[in-house]
Amino acid sequence: MTSAGFLLDGLWIALQPRNLLFCFIGCFWGSIVGVLPGLGPLAGMALLLPLTFSLDPTGAIIMLCGIFYGAMYGGSTTSILMRIPGEAASVVTCIDGYEMARKGRAGAALSIAAIGSFVGGVLSVIGLMLVAPRLADAMLAIGPAAEFTILLVALGISAFAATGPLLKTATMIALGLLLAMIGLDPLTATPRFTFGSLQLADGLSFAAMAIGLFGVSEILMSFGQTITERPKAPALREMLPNRRELKEAAMPTLRGSFIGFVFGIVPGVGHIVSTFASYAVEKSLSKRPEEFGQGAVAGVAGPETANNATTGAAMIPLLVLGIPAIPVTAVLLSALTIHGVQPGPLMIAQHPEIFWGLIASMLIGNLMLVVLNLPLVGLFVSMLRLPYGYLAPTILLICLIGVYSVKASSFDLGVMAAFGLLGYFLRLMKFDIAPLLLAFVLGDRLEINFRRALTISEGDYAIFLKGPAAQFAVVLAISVTIGVLFLRWRQSRGATP
Repeated sequence: MTSAGFLLDGLWIALQPRNLLFCFIGCFWGSIVGVLPGLGPLAGMALLLPLTFSLDPTGAIIMLCGIFYGAMYGGSTTSILMRIPGEAASVVTCIDGYEMARKGRAGAALSIAAIGSFVGGVLSVIGLMLVAPRLADAMLAIGPAAEFTILLVALGISAFAATGPLLKTATMIALGLLLAMIGLDPLTATPRFTFGSLQLADGLSFAAMAIGLFGVSEILMSFGQTITERPKAPALREMLPNRRELKEAAMPTLRGSFIGFVFGIVPGVGHIVSTFASYAVEKSLSKRPEEFGQGAVAGVAGPETANNATTGAAMIPLLVLGIPAIPVTAVLLSALTIHGVQPGPLMIAQHPEIFWGLIASMLIGNLMLVVLNLPLVGLFVSMLRLPYGYLAPTILLICLIGVYSVKASSFDLGVMAAFGLLGYFLRLMKFDIAPLLLAFVLGDRLEINFRRALTISEGDYAIFLKGPAAQFAVVLAISVTIGVLFLRWRQSRGATP
């Protein structure tokens, strides 16, 4: 039977009322989790994981996956309206999405994000259907040496995506890598920079850092600003993208789908790298790169599309090899294992109803998310009409709830406050704080893969040049470095890249 025939069988499974209900529950809960700062898909899936024990394997995996891509979908809302990343991958959306909202185009930004997420999600599912059965050999070729170099490439991409000078960006990356070292050594469990504190043994909370740097610092930046014009009630035409904005979003949406799918396939890379990569590509291709950071449509469309495209592609390592490429898919692996299903090369043959039912449900779920989210754009935009004196305490309350709900830790609230002050002073000095968060996220994996590669080679650094995957990664790293320096030089001279 062809892939089209298997997909039709999957649609018959996914369209059963019971599975449709599970898909809706997952998408709805995922959207809520994505909007609440600090929770993200991992926490949302973990909360509902016990409820899936009594379900059949197909229904369980459909609901959990709905939470996964629903959270990716919903994370853009607070990023655009309040400059608070709903989850890690929405950090990039804060840059231009919030600026669009400040210019009165919040509805357009939310609609573009929703449309881009839908397109990216659907195209990645189609790619999953076509590529998954054929990728096992290529996936196994990605070793620690190649992954380390690929992660370095991600940091290089962030250097170009950042809006500040290269020296300031490098400083932020170095600070992020330093902060990532706080906690127990990932290989020896030796405490590092904990200063005897048990709370720091697990490292700093990303949710507390991100919400502090973006949400709290934004509240502090707003103090003393005079609002000269009272926001008006948004008209319908203002809540939807105009023709120019749709045209500007079209190609970034397609490119974001491709970038997100490619990065999603690579184990250990994930959403935050794909969104930064998409942002950097759009900035480099733009005829007006100076608009990025000031409310560029492409700066919203590309990363949001890449975000959801990565979600579908991230299922490939899990389903084809049984390898959870990112922490979220580890929860899916646990759920499948509990139900007696072992992901891997034989899963498609042994459990076709689960594999193809899941793919079909992801197509249906992405459509559900559009129906759920687009009608609420007007409600979300109306939030901006609230006087900031009322809105700021509400934002701060959301920040507090989001951070505290992750680990119920008052220490994390202190971390949020500290990074809120740090973010405030960094923004006053015109530092771009997004690269700091990317470096912090990648810091652990950079170190682990670097040390694992040297352990395998018994200290021989030549391992980073051995094998097709490692050599390709090195060539990619050199190309990105040259490209970043060249584009930065051209921009500094006022040329159009």
